[in-house]
Amino acid sequence: MESIVFDLAATVADGVTPSPSSQQWEFTCDLEVDYGSDENAHIVCTALSVDKELHPDKVKRKMSVSQGKLSVHFEAVEARFLRASYSTFLDILTLATKTIEEFGSGMEL
Repeated sequence: MESIVFDLAATVADGVTPSPSSQQWEFTCDLEVDYGSDENAHIVCTALSVDKELHPDKVKRKMSVSQGKLSVHFEAVEARFLRASYSTFLDILTLATKTIEEFGSGMEL
């Protein structure tokens, strides 16, 4: 397996923080992880997709796989929800990635 590269690009909109009732998803963050193969990226995506957001009315997360890369897009109504969701996701992503690194090559199912 090739090395894992985290490429993080985050943007936070300027201006007033929207109220949760307005549902303006002004705070966003994108994460891309290169797993070197679609198979490994799909395994991680599938494993992580079972964990839903704790506050789906305040945070959205969309995942996709393309060319061996897992792409994740976060949107939130407040920066603090984005930070909490992103931080928790990274913890779980790190565990899944280490599992793939340790057991992924030549593993029989």
